Order: sequence, then structure tokens, then C-alpha cells
Amino acid sequence: MSRDHGILPIHDHYTCMIDLLSRAGRIKEAQDFIHKMPFPPDAVGWATLLSSCRVHSNLEVGKWAAESLLDLEPTNPAGYILLSSIYAAKGKWNTVAQLRRGMREKGLRKDPGCSWIKFKNKLYIFSADDFSSPFYDQIYAELEKLNEKMIQMGYVPDASSVLHDVEELEKIKMLGHHSERLAIAFGLIFIPRHCPIRVVKNLRVCRDCHNATKYISKITQREILVRDAVRFHLFKDGACSCGDFW
Repeated sequence: MSRDHGILPIHDHYTCMIDLLSRAGRIKEAQDFIHKMPFPPDAVGWATLLSSCRVHSNLEVGKWAAESLLDLEPTNPAGYILLSSIYAAKGKWNTVAQLRRGMREKGLRKDPGCSWIKFKNKLYIFSADDFSSPFYDQIYAELEKLNEKMIQMGYVPDASSVLHDVEELEKIKMLGHHSERLAIAFGLIFIPRHCPIRVVKNLRVCRDCHNATKYISKITQREILVRDAVRFHLFKDGACSCGDFW
């Protein structure tokens, strides 16, 4: 860029390189690249590295990225939450509890997850384990039916995103009733087959729900579009447009 085109790289260019290396699982190279940068990454750069450390279970670099992110944005709960998920995946529940205490002491809180879907010009909003919908019996029956078919196709629940020290069966139950799954089930029941199902979620879709939605799109042969806090996900015939990285 500099030699051939006279373009001086800015933060965004360096963040893209961090993202490219991290996506490929080359976390150590991303760390070395950051050390050689002419200036430290911005919050987006650190969050990008931290998110990749969660995906690739790299606790050492993830802790460094989280501490750097919190130095820049001490009131942003994202650093605590992403680091907590890495520790939870390692079974380090005491550390997860310490991070939660740190959030509470600073007055930080994770926004409760919710998903919404529009049908006949009306918005239907769901939270996890939501029984407030007048259609909850149909929705939960649909999810149960889908879950049986998913397991037959090889689906294995991934409870690593459940940041609670509870029994594995309880974690799996909690996953199965996340807000986006309730919204998707509602869409499968009421949205005509020739129309895609469009769901919006205020938080990042968890890894297990992302995997489950791929199975659901294949089983039902429906296009499912989920807009979470990070990007658009178009699920079709068992695959997602994000390439399983978000």
C-alpha cells in the first residue's frame, strides 16, 4: 500500500489484518502483528481478536485482548462477557464468578437477549424460556419436533456458551429455548412457505443456536434470515452465509 500506491495504512486496515489472521486461527501471528503495529489497536481491533480467541479457545491471548479492551472502554461489558465465555468453556467457574462480580461492582450488565419477528404488520417479541405468547404451546411443540429431527441428523448441543455452572442437561434445556429459536419456530408455523423467515436479535447469536438454525433450514427447506448484533446470517439448506465466523 505504502510503496506502490502511496497509501498510509490507518486503524481500519490494521483491524482487517487482525481479523484475517484471527479468522484463520493464527492467533499467535495476530498477536505478533499487533506488537509490530505503529500504534495500538482501537476497541474494534481488540474486540475482533478477543472474539476469535473465544472461537479458538485461546485463553492466554484472550485475557490480554480483554484487558486491553477494558483499558480502552472500561464501561463496555463486551470484554467481560467474551472473556467469561472463554473461561466457562475451560470449566473455570470461579474465574467466571469473579468476572461477574467485577461487572456488578462497576455497574455493568449484559442486556437481556430478545428476538423479534414481524407477521401481518405486528411485531412479536420473544425472550429466552418465554411463555407469554398466546401461541407458546404450538411454538414449544414445534421446537420439540425439530429437535428430534435434528438429533437424528447428527446435531449435538454445544453448551459452551452457557455461562452458568449447572448440570449439562439443564444447559441443553436452556439452549433449546433461546429467544431466536422461539421466533424461528413462530415463523415456521405462521409465515407462508414461499416467504423467508426474518428474525432480529439484539445480541450476538450463540454458537449452538447458529448450528441448530443450520439444521432447521435443512430440515424445513426454508430460508431463515437472522440479523444479530454483529451481522446478517442467511441460513439455507444447512449452511450460513457467514461461513460460521461472526
